[in-house]
Amino acid sequence: MSGSRRSGAFGWKALLGIAISVALLAFALRGVDLHEVLREIGSAQPLWFSAAVFAATAVFLVRAWRWKPLLQPMLPDSPLYPRFAATTIGFMTNNILPVRIGEFARAFALSRMQPIPVAASFGTVAVERLFDGLTIVAFLLISIALPGFPGTATVDGVEIGRLIRLFMVPFAAAGVALLAMVIWPRQAVGIFERTIARVLPRGLRRPVVDALEAFLAGLAVLRTPSLILRVCLWSIGLWLLNALSFWLAFRAFDIPVGFGGALFLQSLIAILVAAPSAPGFFGPYEAAVRIGLVGLWGVEANKALGFAIGFHIGSFIPVTVIGLYFAWRLGFSLREVKQSEDVVEQAVERDVAGEAQGCDEASDPSGYGGGAADPLPNAGGTAGP
Repeated sequence: MSGSRRSGAFGWKALLGIAISVALLAFALRGVDLHEVLREIGSAQPLWFSAAVFAATAVFLVRAWRWKPLLQPMLPDSPLYPRFAATTIGFMTNNILPVRIGEFARAFALSRMQPIPVAASFGTVAVERLFDGLTIVAFLLISIALPGFPGTATVDGVEIGRLIRLFMVPFAAAGVALLAMVIWPRQAVGIFERTIARVLPRGLRRPVVDALEAFLAGLAVLRTPSLILRVCLWSIGLWLLNALSFWLAFRAFDIPVGFGGALFLQSLIAILVAAPSAPGFFGPYEAAVRIGLVGLWGVEANKALGFAIGFHIGSFIPVTVIGLYFAWRLGFSLREVKQSEDVVEQAVERDVAGEAQGCDEASDPSGYGGGAADPLPNAGGTAGP
C-alpha cells in the first residue's frame, strides 16, 4: 500500500473513531451535571482509589506473564522484562494514538527486543485477544447468573435479558467457527478466500487473508493441552484482578455494587471498547458505565459518571507513562509506532508468501522442492524463529 493510501486509511479510521466516541460520550453525559460529576471525582476516597489504580496497573504485569506460554512454541526462554515493556508500549499506543494500532506496536516492540519474527509475535497477540474475549464472555454470563443481578432491568426500554440472548447467538456461532478453524486451519482459509474475501474491496483481500493466516498459525498453542491450560488460568486470574480493581474503585466512589457487578461492568466495557473510538477509549468506556451502573443498578448518574471519568483517567495514566518510558528506552519513536501496522502487515505478507512458495516447491514433481514446513498444519506447533 502506498504512503498516501496508508495516510488516507489512517485518517478516515481516526475520524470514524472520533465520531463514535463523541456520539457515545453524548449518550453517557445526557442529563448529567458536570459540576456534580467533578465534585464526585474530588470526593473519591484516596486509599481505595490508589488501591484500585494499583490493581488496574498490575493487570499489565499479569498480561506479560500470560504471554510467555503463548510465545513458548517459538521462544521457549522469553524473559519477563521485554514482554512487560512491549505490553505497556502497546497499551500506551492505544491510549495516545487513534485507530487501535497498539497490538501491532506491541508485536513490533517485542521483535525488536527478542529473536522472534514480527509476524509470529503478532500471531500470539491475536491469540491472546481470543482468550480475552472468551474469558470476558464467560465472566459476563457468570455475573448474570449470580444472585442480585437486576435481570429484569431495562436499558432505554429494552430488557437486558433479551439483549444478552441476542448477543449470545453470534458468540456461539463464532465459537463453533473457531473450533473448526483450530482443527482444519487450511480448509478454513480456503473457504474464507472463496466466500467472504470475494466481497471485500480488491485492495483489502490479500491483507485480510494474510492476517487470517497469521492468526491461524498462532492458534498452534491451542493444539497443546498444557499450554491451553496455562493460558486459561492466567486469563482467569487477569480478569479477576481487573474486576477487583473495579470493585475497589466502587468503594472509592461509594457505589453500592458488589463484586458480581464489577465482573459484569468490566465485561460490558471490554465489549464496547472493541468498537472504533478516539484514543484511550473515551466514549465507549463511559457509555458502558452509563448502561451498567445507571441503567441496571440504578446508581445516580452524576456519581456513576464521576466514577467512570475518574477511574478511567486514573487507570489510563500509569500504563501510558510506563509505556512511554519503555518506548524511550527502546528508542521507539512515535513515528515508528504509527508505522508498526504496516511493518507487521508486510512481515505477514512476506511470511505467508515465502511459506506458500516453499509448499509449491515441496510438491514440485521435478524434485527441486525444498520441503518447507506447512505454516498451518492440522496438528503440531508453529515454526521457530
